[in-house]
Amino acid sequence: MQYISTRGKAPALGFEDTMLSGLARDGGLYVPETIPTLSTEDIRAMHGLSYEEIAFRVMRPFVGDAFTDEVFSDLIAKAYAGFGHDARAPLVQLGSGHFLLELFHGPTLAFKDFAMQLIGQMFQEALSRSGKRVTIVGATSGDTGSAAIEAFRGLDAVDVFILYPHGRVSEVQRRQMTTPAEANVHALALDGDFDDCQARLKDMFNDFEFRDGVKLAGVNSINWGRVLAQVVYYFSSAVSLGAPDRKVSFSVPTGNFGDIFAGYIAKRMGLPIDRLVVATNQNDILHRCLSSGDYKTDSVTPSISPSMDIQVSSNFERALFDAYNRDGNAVAQLMDELKAGGFHVSQGAMQVLRDHFDSGRVSEDETLAMIARANSHMGELLCPHSAIGVAVAEAQRDPNVPMITLATAHPAKFPDAVEKASGIRPPLPERMADLFDREERMTRVPNDLDQLETLIKDRIAS
Repeated sequence: MQYISTRGKAPALGFEDTMLSGLARDGGLYVPETIPTLSTEDIRAMHGLSYEEIAFRVMRPFVGDAFTDEVFSDLIAKAYAGFGHDARAPLVQLGSGHFLLELFHGPTLAFKDFAMQLIGQMFQEALSRSGKRVTIVGATSGDTGSAAIEAFRGLDAVDVFILYPHGRVSEVQRRQMTTPAEANVHALALDGDFDDCQARLKDMFNDFEFRDGVKLAGVNSINWGRVLAQVVYYFSSAVSLGAPDRKVSFSVPTGNFGDIFAGYIAKRMGLPIDRLVVATNQNDILHRCLSSGDYKTDSVTPSISPSMDIQVSSNFERALFDAYNRDGNAVAQLMDELKAGGFHVSQGAMQVLRDHFDSGRVSEDETLAMIARANSHMGELLCPHSAIGVAVAEAQRDPNVPMITLATAHPAKFPDAVEKASGIRPPLPERMADLFDREERMTRVPNDLDQLETLIKDRIAS
């Protein structure tokens, strides 16, 4: 299995090098050269299997010879051993034909744990074999950072630096990043928004002298390993509802497009997905693009769903690559236009995107109303992001096709918004009950590449 860049200029890599590299050296994102497919019998055989067994069957074709079957199976088992639910990703029925996929039972209470816990295990295995050391730098709108820190804290071969937008994450999200005491963990509060954090991260990857000097690795959703791990719960949930003998649809609250792109990969692999619905908040660039064909950036408006406060959705580049018939030059041209404020998707490419993706937008007031209604009528307390997914699903679902909404975070990660909507302040799970008593440790940093690179090099050297 080889991986190629969406911009067509970087050399093809195997799975391990793709995972450790993160971003391609031409600035593109890695995607599989070909998408492995599973037969209806392969999918039907997943009925009754554990989450870990399904994960092995779904991901194994993508891994190639990076790990033996025995080692890969063991890494998967270790990755999900610390989850707070035996089903790992349980389904809850909200109403007739509408189901909630709870993805918040991992160590940091967000869907990012499914990928990050596995990537942590795979990084550790690969680095222990090679004896190498890497510097992980990540950008987060809230959940990726805490999941990455949880996965890599205390590891000897890794230093972890997480950039998050100062003042634009929830207090729980911030404390999950700033309270770990391990010396290899560095939380950096950047003056700017998430798009600024993501832009500086990409700048570091494109500064080859710095990249090679600190042995830079990335664990944002630009990393193919992140997307791959998220493909699994599309299969596990769809099989629970009768796939492959029954179609299902998914509503996915998303800002950076990684989680829903994983659903697209599942569909390409043969999972009978009817519709993939992009659910956005007021920072609705994905909905606007899928509606009009224009991808035009605007200022980011802070919201009660901060993990979706994004205007540059990195993983959308992967979808564009397929929509433009895998023409790396065309994608590179679009990304150059994006630097100037935006681009227009061609008619043919838009048709490809619309064949796979629908979209919807939810306002702040509608989000609060959905949290209240889900609590009173569905018996489910939702975080603001999950509420957006449920609201869009309720508005767009086909009564003849089961709809699964991805619940991307535990409501306790956003207690102020949930309490405002429902009157209930959701408590943290017992294992995290002392979070607000732990000492915080962070560094506030300017939105300046040179200063960031100097800080990282100094911290590694010390």
